[in-house]
Amino acid sequence: MAEKLLEIKNLKQHFNVGKANEVRAVDDISFDIYKGETLGLVGESGCGKSTTGRSIIRLYDATSGDVFFEGENVHGKKSKKDLKKFNRKMQMIFQDPYASLNPRMKVMDIVAEGIDIHGLAKNPAERKKMVFDLLETVGLNKEHANRYPHEFSGGQRQRLGIARALAVDPDFIIADEPISALDVSIQAQVVNLLKELQEEKGLTYLFIAHDLSMVKYISDRIGVMYFGKLVELAPAEDLYKNPMHPYTQSLLSAIPLPDPDYERNRVRKSYDPAVHSYAEGEDVQMREITPGHFVHCSVREFESLKATASRV
Repeated sequence: MAEKLLEIKNLKQHFNVGKANEVRAVDDISFDIYKGETLGLVGESGCGKSTTGRSIIRLYDATSGDVFFEGENVHGKKSKKDLKKFNRKMQMIFQDPYASLNPRMKVMDIVAEGIDIHGLAKNPAERKKMVFDLLETVGLNKEHANRYPHEFSGGQRQRLGIARALAVDPDFIIADEPISALDVSIQAQVVNLLKELQEEKGLTYLFIAHDLSMVKYISDRIGVMYFGKLVELAPAEDLYKNPMHPYTQSLLSAIPLPDPDYERNRVRKSYDPAVHSYAEGEDVQMREITPGHFVHCSVREFESLKATASRV
């Protein structure tokens, strides 16, 4: 069995909005990520998937719950030295390649920022070589090092974001909707680059997105979020062939295919949370229906899903 790299236990991230309102952006979710895999996290805008990523990497201090990375609690009390060590192992690629790069810095200094912070280069010549190598790794060239971010296309800027994340040689990367701001033709290039880097460097990814077809292509397992809750978690192929939660079924029914006959007969499934509700005090949690396939459900739903799965 693969080695567990990250363990999220009962993670909650709540925000106070005004005096009386509380937004439960992430509401008691638990899952594991194994070394060398890509876990896709999907859901509609506002479901809490990006907040989950930011809480894991400690851009937000969790309201409650635990995040264990290599067995160590990320949200525990840490010294600056411990945080620095942790930040080198875990990096993030941000959604907006336009806003995530400092427009006043040249590419050389943007990519080398992590190298400088962690003292990875012995001298300026080695620093320059490391940046040149990183640019080539992501499909750019050394001549780009003296340019500013505004001189690049969206796809190139996202490649710079990837190079910056790779600069400290991390073990785990959170890719927070890294392709959503890019043209469709460029999205595939960036995803293919991430897959190649994973194979070369043995990286582990949390890939956050709302494009289900692209998530299937890159992910080993997929988690589906709805209003702060993780409602289904399964191997990618299994999730697509046999979605069990009604919200997942609704999401998958909305994916168009380049098949006119299929599209003419495609039936969209709607999801109404009011219909799919529970009695107060009912025991609702993630339960394993088939090996590796978990669904957020009650005891009565669990028995029904188990029975249905046994007939498939």
